[in-house]
Amino acid sequence: MSVAEPRRIVLFRHAKADWPQVSDHERPLAERGRMDAAEAGRRLADTAIPFDLALCSTAARTRETWKLAVHEFAHRPKTVYEERIYEASPGELIALLNEIPDDVQNVLLIGHNPGVHGLADILSGSAEGDVLSRMNRRGFPAAAFAVLLHDGPWKTLEPGTARLNDYWAPSE
Repeated sequence: MSVAEPRRIVLFRHAKADWPQVSDHERPLAERGRMDAAEAGRRLADTAIPFDLALCSTAARTRETWKLAVHEFAHRPKTVYEERIYEASPGELIALLNEIPDDVQNVLLIGHNPGVHGLADILSGSAEGDVLSRMNRRGFPAAAFAVLLHDGPWKTLEPGTARLNDYWAPSE
């Protein structure tokens, strides 16, 4: 890894979930969510980011989103199912990212709103072109993802230290 090469953090919100009579943690994806998760996977694969690690919430809808999205990847990164992502605040998510070993260059975090959107906003000290205005205009709908760049070790990641590089959301 080159010191000049920034780390990439992709924040990926789970796809649209269904509302059956189960606990929130066990909600599955809706049919629309399954289609959007696969499309998001294709879009993530198109970024050509070589993910070293995927951190996925233990909730059913995030696990299902990840299963459908990663199917589109040429290489499956190491996946860790992390309970702390479920219902996490942006600060809790930063603390989790600060724990990543420095040999990990690119990470994908599959989580929930409002934490994922809040984290994208809080980390973004700058943005490429109109990416920030597009994200703020669309919000962070189900199956959306943001790509952020961070220079330095994971333990130095904090509010305002990343650049928002890309954003994608499914069409409505």
